[in-house]
Amino acid sequence: MSDHIKHECGIALIRLLKPLEYYHKKYGTKSYGVNKMYLMMEKQHNRGQDGAGLATVKINAKPGEKYIFRERSSAKQPIQEIFSRITERIQASDSNQNNTPFQGELLLGHVRYGTFGKNNIESVHPFLRQNNWTHRNLIVAGNFNMTNNDELFENLVKLGQHPKSKVDSVTVMEKIGHFLDDAVHKIYRDLKKEGYNKQEASPLIEKRLKISKILRKASKDWDGGYAMAGLLGHGDAFVLRDPSAIRPAYFFKNDEVAVVASERPVIQTVFNTKYEDIQELEAGHSIIIKKSGKVSTRPILEQRERKACSFERIYFSRGSDKEIYLERKKLGELLFPKIAKAINGDLVNTVFSYIPNTAETSFYGMVHEAQKYISKQSIKKVLDSKENLSNEMLKKLFLLKPRIEKVAIKDAKLRTFIADDANRDELVAHVYDVTYGSIKETDTLVIIDDSIVRGTTLQKSILKILDRLNPMKVIIVSSAPQIRYPDCYGIDMAKMEDFIAFRAAIRLLKNEGKESIIKKTYQDCLKELKLPSLKMKNKVSQIYSDYSDEQISDQISKILKEGDIKSKVQVIFQPVENLHKACPKNLGDWYFTGNYPTPGGNKVVNQAFVNYYEGTGKRAY
Repeated sequence: MSDHIKHECGIALIRLLKPLEYYHKKYGTKSYGVNKMYLMMEKQHNRGQDGAGLATVKINAKPGEKYIFRERSSAKQPIQEIFSRITERIQASDSNQNNTPFQGELLLGHVRYGTFGKNNIESVHPFLRQNNWTHRNLIVAGNFNMTNNDELFENLVKLGQHPKSKVDSVTVMEKIGHFLDDAVHKIYRDLKKEGYNKQEASPLIEKRLKISKILRKASKDWDGGYAMAGLLGHGDAFVLRDPSAIRPAYFFKNDEVAVVASERPVIQTVFNTKYEDIQELEAGHSIIIKKSGKVSTRPILEQRERKACSFERIYFSRGSDKEIYLERKKLGELLFPKIAKAINGDLVNTVFSYIPNTAETSFYGMVHEAQKYISKQSIKKVLDSKENLSNEMLKKLFLLKPRIEKVAIKDAKLRTFIADDANRDELVAHVYDVTYGSIKETDTLVIIDDSIVRGTTLQKSILKILDRLNPMKVIIVSSAPQIRYPDCYGIDMAKMEDFIAFRAAIRLLKNEGKESIIKKTYQDCLKELKLPSLKMKNKVSQIYSDYSDEQISDQISKILKEGDIKSKVQVIFQPVENLHKACPKNLGDWYFTGNYPTPGGNKVVNQAFVNYYEGTGKRAY
């Protein structure tokens, strides 16, 4: 994705199922869990670079011994920062004692992209809710966004609480904490009737706590996408996935460890295990790990239609996943018929390349399909000309192959210095550089990108530097469909005016004197926002209803060419139906189609349009 978009966070949970001494003897270190967690977080650093945190729980610590440890950082390299501190604390401790910091059986790690709120240490997961009873300590970290923060906040107030913030990380943790407290109180009341005193009751409370029941009550009103992880001070742990499976979660268990992560290859690599041994956590289910080490998955919420985020497959998740790699190649393959039409089948004068590096896999798919196209054309030509075949003709046919060049190179270091608005455009224009001499003036240059969101980097940098090569035409190909609607489940796409597809549709309406549609959409959105969220519908879709995908793509091409670009410019987008063919298990497509998987999504999109129309510049959630 040439536009920089912040997105879903990453979670990692490890439960060591053997005594700590077992790992010391087998692996030669008491920090086996810490070392594995470092690798799991580094392997997911693509999911978040605004902050990182790690919490550890020591099981069966004696009274007076510290049993919960936490480190967080919002530094430029947060993972390295926290593990550097952790290592220092371990090395400074007395290795002969059992209370070495962070060497515990339960570990919960998190990497964060800040899609909302300030990027400071208080916003970094895991969050801690402390108590002097072990079973009432709660540690929470998640990959999530809730669309109904205000409602969740008000529910806490009605319970008599005084939340310190309205952000969803606080409301979610306090909601779980409320029902945890409630469950502990009820179990203690029963134990008291059975004749147990308070000291005798504590270990029995731990055994009788039903995490599934607590999660079922706490998550009842959540509207959003989430993979929510938690640790309890006495040693229980859980991960809960939303009922539409929007946010990803995978788990693995053997006789040594139980592990959960946001991405499957992370577990494969760190624990050297097979693809088949890793399971995906089902929608609306929770994996629950009791203090005893018993691991189970339980249904918590009624499953909705599966709408797993398709952007995970297009861009966000690492491409080393077996399925994702094949899906991204397929995205490139499916685009080729449109490309062939745009170049009039002329592969002799066409050069293929990609921007940025994450588009490389779809690029391979596109080029492989181009090779198949050439082979079919060559076979046809041989059959049609078999009476007049010559050595020269066959030589030309056999030598013909797609022309591939590394045309654009990203100078990543430049982005660090872009801060001054007055010089921003000039600096942005130099984020990429070109390989001079790779293109002829008669060539069409086909560049594939993962997706086009704002189009800012394309317009102010990429097209300008590609134009220096003097191609006859530049075709920008997006392996994703047109992004038309805000996301509210984890990706930082919250404002309508950010989307180049939306700006193109608005321009078409204004050019054709259809401003009344824009005003009507605004009025319809206002009316819709007065309804209960369950009854709301997406009214913004009418902005696009008068135009085909091609008309909007053509207008986007005009917007991108504005300025002093000499070459012809054309933009080609992936059709939504092809996206579903390529990624059949991840059908979440609301940012392309406006079909939101939860009621809160319709509320967000209507509010986003109202904010755009009124020029407030606010986020819609």
